Amino acid sequence: MHATASRYPGPGGAVAVLHEGEVIARHCWGYASLERRLPFTPASLFRICSITKQFTCATLLDRYENPETLAPYIHRRLPRLRSDPPTVTQLAHNQSGLRDYWAVAMLHGAAIEGTFSPADSNRVITGTRSLQFLPGTSYSYVNQNFRLISEAMEEESGLSFAELLQQHVFDRVGMRRAILAAETSALPDGTTGYEGTQEGGYWPARNHIYWTGDAGMAASLDDMIAWERFIDQQRDDPEGLYNRMSRPVLFDNGHKAPYGFGLQHGTIAGHEITAHGGALRGWRSHRLHCAALRLSVVVLFNHMSPAQQAAANLFRAFLGEEGKPAARQAPSGRQAPHALEGLWLDEETGLSARITAAAPGKLQLRYLMLPETLDIISPQLAEAGNLRVRHIQGEHMQASTQEIPTPHIIMERPGENRHALLRPYPASPQPDPEELAGDYECEELDGSRFTITSQSGLLHGGFSGFLGTGRMERLTGLGPDLWAFPCPRALDHTPPGDWTLHFERRNGRLHQLRVSCWLARNLIYRRLPD
Repeated sequence: MHATASRYPGPGGAVAVLHEGEVIARHCWGYASLERRLPFTPASLFRICSITKQFTCATLLDRYENPETLAPYIHRRLPRLRSDPPTVTQLAHNQSGLRDYWAVAMLHGAAIEGTFSPADSNRVITGTRSLQFLPGTSYSYVNQNFRLISEAMEEESGLSFAELLQQHVFDRVGMRRAILAAETSALPDGTTGYEGTQEGGYWPARNHIYWTGDAGMAASLDDMIAWERFIDQQRDDPEGLYNRMSRPVLFDNGHKAPYGFGLQHGTIAGHEITAHGGALRGWRSHRLHCAALRLSVVVLFNHMSPAQQAAANLFRAFLGEEGKPAARQAPSGRQAPHALEGLWLDEETGLSARITAAAPGKLQLRYLMLPETLDIISPQLAEAGNLRVRHIQGEHMQASTQEIPTPHIIMERPGENRHALLRPYPASPQPDPEELAGDYECEELDGSRFTITSQSGLLHGGFSGFLGTGRMERLTGLGPDLWAFPCPRALDHTPPGDWTLHFERRNGRLHQLRVSCWLARNLIYRRLPD
């Protein structure tokens, strides 16, 4: 346990490991507040952020025999949606098809460390006009799914979400200090989250977001231990609350889904687990539970070290597997370019996929929020867990009535229930970049505007809207009419990553701009007259 504090340095932290309902390790270190000299203790409040989602769903399942009781209240919160709204369970399983509101907020000009109030949240959510996929057919992580559920429960019950949590979870489980701390700037006991590094120093993180059922809870290590004990106590009851939450979840086509009722389903060292992390600027946390082993791990950091990695290491240490020698790497030396290397475009999502050589035997894929490392399996295939990327070379193929050009790549993401075809995109020289400068407006987002300027031949862009005027960032040219807009910092702790900007032409003239990131895809910006 002491090794965790050394391996993941920062102001403070707390970890616990439980086996068969008993605490076998419980350790706190460092300071909950460096400025106030408050030591980190098992009673220190901690922002568990997105771990809140499972408590929102626990409240939902404990209160309502049929979660769809809340459907009318969800419908009222999406008054401009032009299609059928997702069901309550589709919200809880992250199969809603909604675009994530933290990503969309950046398109409305949100400041990186600005205030995001309940009124701001309501305006972003009620402005929703379309979905990015048909509910139930795919997976995408969407924070407001759980905000919608918590607000619907408030309206139906006449109680605040804080009261609902207290009644259905905290009192029942014995979480004596846990609270809903919806405003993220401070905690009542002074516990502080920190940005920075050991080399460069640490400073208090600034957060001014208002969260509810998506990430608003604060709890102590002892509170989280009480939750894990409660889970073990109900292990033999098929209708026990956590057993109901952690049942297998399917997509509409019967394929297995990776997420349900605020819990991620996965494996570590061959053992099935349910888990979730939490993160905000200055805070990282993770909890996991293995029902077969009756083993739980909780990690809380008031800094930005990878809590998920720390929890997995503690899990493996319990199994006696930590410290095993790493698998032998492929021989060093530059190999011939792999067939997958290059620039590709996913027409369905509007996302670019950039695949480059990495360490020997590996490739790097830039497609989601963060780069992914692929293991090279063959000259045409690379994998990372369940992700498979395969190069297809040859004559034109026929799929149903659609002709598929080759070469192309097939990207299989079973966790998202997606089987995507990506076409090669030329990396030939860009047209005159000055032609792209100007203003573009998105009707879908109530007039969100994207402005491109040319400064000494370099293109910069910035979004603006009802949340303000966002900062300008330098654009990166990928291929003809294909650019990347970087978003390294955002309102929430995790930025949406690079936005793909695909400029589309009509009769050779710029007509519109398609803007996509993984959390918010296929938003159309029309070119405004000069």
